Amino acid sequence: MPDKVDSLEKLYSSIIQCTRCPRLVEFRNTVLSDSKKYSGEKFWRKPVPGFGDPAARMIVVGLAPAASGANRTGRVFTGDKSSEVLVSAFHSIGVSNLSNSISRDDGLVYTDLYLTLAVRCVPPDNRPTNDEVNNCKVFLASELAILARKKAIVALGSIALNSLKKSLSEFGYQVNGMKFQHGRSFDLGDIRVYCCYHPSPRNINTGRTSVEDIARVLKSAYDFASL
Repeated sequence: MPDKVDSLEKLYSSIIQCTRCPRLVEFRNTVLSDSKKYSGEKFWRKPVPGFGDPAARMIVVGLAPAASGANRTGRVFTGDKSSEVLVSAFHSIGVSNLSNSISRDDGLVYTDLYLTLAVRCVPPDNRPTNDEVNNCKVFLASELAILARKKAIVALGSIALNSLKKSLSEFGYQVNGMKFQHGRSFDLGDIRVYCCYHPSPRNINTGRTSVEDIARVLKSAYDFASL
């Protein structure tokens, strides 16, 4: 069981100050530092906390911040191509007031949705090590403890699902046999876990998934959470 954190604000402070993974600390501080596109822009370059409705019944767990996304803007799934797809899907099912997530001050509000990450720092090649995923597990477990109304949890990709499984096992959920398969769901007593492809440009451009496909999985999760 993770140490008790009684508010998201205290948890966010703990996340932002984290330096547990030297490789990720170095990478988040240097990636895109020579980019002409973002020349003169001040990057966030710190671990990224979750964002959304504290009373949410649906939680969505992504992989990690993107170099040009949350590591730049400071808000999960904000300012990159993946966020365009995901937030468009959120908007289509009625849990987001905007159809895109551009910056921390764009007025985006999620209703009955909380969006978070398995890993809080941008990893090289979008591939965190097992140790790095394990170092972040405590943050996801703490969020799950605070978000008491949760009913549906959507894992965006296999790494997110594996991290979620480790966190859920801290609370006694039986997660053996849960393997990633897009569109599949698992009942764990009082919650249901859904698997969904990550909204990455690669998955979209290769036709593996689409905004509409992702929205279908999210709607299934939200319909269940709303029962």
